[in-house]
Amino acid sequence: MSTRAEAFDGWMRASFVELNTELEEHYFAQEDRFRIAGCRDDLKAKLRDEGHVHVVGLLAEGNTGEGFKSALGLLGNVGLYMAALRRHELTNPANEQRSPFPEASSLAMNLGVALGMAPRFATSHLATHNLAVAGLRKSFTSLEAEFLFIDENTRGILSLQATADALHRIVHIGVSSPVTDVLFETARRALEDVLTFNARMMKHLDVDRFFYCVRPYYKPYRVGRQEFRGANAGDFAGINEIDLLLGLCRANDPYYAQLTMDKMLFMLPAEQARLRETMTYVSLLDELLQLLDEHASKPWFRKSARAFLQVCDLFGKMAAQHHDDLVKRFIELPAQGLDAQQQQGLTASGPPLSILLKSLEVLRDMRMAAARADRPTRHADLQRLRAAVA
Repeated sequence: MSTRAEAFDGWMRASFVELNTELEEHYFAQEDRFRIAGCRDDLKAKLRDEGHVHVVGLLAEGNTGEGFKSALGLLGNVGLYMAALRRHELTNPANEQRSPFPEASSLAMNLGVALGMAPRFATSHLATHNLAVAGLRKSFTSLEAEFLFIDENTRGILSLQATADALHRIVHIGVSSPVTDVLFETARRALEDVLTFNARMMKHLDVDRFFYCVRPYYKPYRVGRQEFRGANAGDFAGINEIDLLLGLCRANDPYYAQLTMDKMLFMLPAEQARLRETMTYVSLLDELLQLLDEHASKPWFRKSARAFLQVCDLFGKMAAQHHDDLVKRFIELPAQGLDAQQQQGLTASGPPLSILLKSLEVLRDMRMAAARADRPTRHADLQRLRAAVA
């Protein structure tokens, strides 16, 4: 990492966090917590100008490809900076044809092209690749609600990645192998951990602090002329690998393929490659169904099928928990009663909340293998497997 990159990183971990936190305290103390205009413009200018000095120096240096780790960290920093500018309404894609911050846009695009990622901060920058320095990870603010959200969300991602790793290993030894028991058990325990982390977050995370002070940093913003959606908690390959490896979702399903394509550039390059490889595998569900007619009564089949169904049930429970509890409590319910202007930019992905919720509901039902009249799921196939080993 260059000296300028180190200086920028130091600013991001200190003054950047302090300024955002002070602004959030001012916004939250107002009767209208959505009012941004005219509120502590001196702090917003300081945030903008201090970050701009670092960005201009890095752009002039041109040393943005000094190793993957350095470039990824720098993309995260410039992305967090631009997301904060968006949060404080110093930029708004609804009112602009291009970003008013050309230097930051140029630096982000340079890094994004070099890495093969979207030129903005992604989930990995605040989760799996959020380097802690002396016990402190990167964040926008020092608010307890943000630390809780980042930490529990990261724990969930790590556990879902562990689930995907275990399922990947089953593919290479075959679902009929006697040693799949340890891998299905690993996947089962990891999914139980996800349920625990989500429940803990729901218990301790302050709804108003999350809705008003954490969520707004995940809004879409422009890089150059193009508007990029906000980072999403699901922007990592592991969750999709589980979908495909279990067979609950299919790569050739147009609806699911569109979802996957939309998030691909928000993943790390190595994860993009791994997800593409996963798309070529026969799912565990399809492998079991191929074996069912001839081997349904055999102990090894019944053991593997039951272990597989346990993992599917836990994954479906997690999908329901996320949609029916987390999304509903922390986004849908607080958004009720907001006027049209306040609804704008409410979601990280850009579309109105009602459309996003319908999309998430479809994905929930696919992961639960719930019966739907309007689109295919694996409901009948799972029922057939359950009946065979009942």
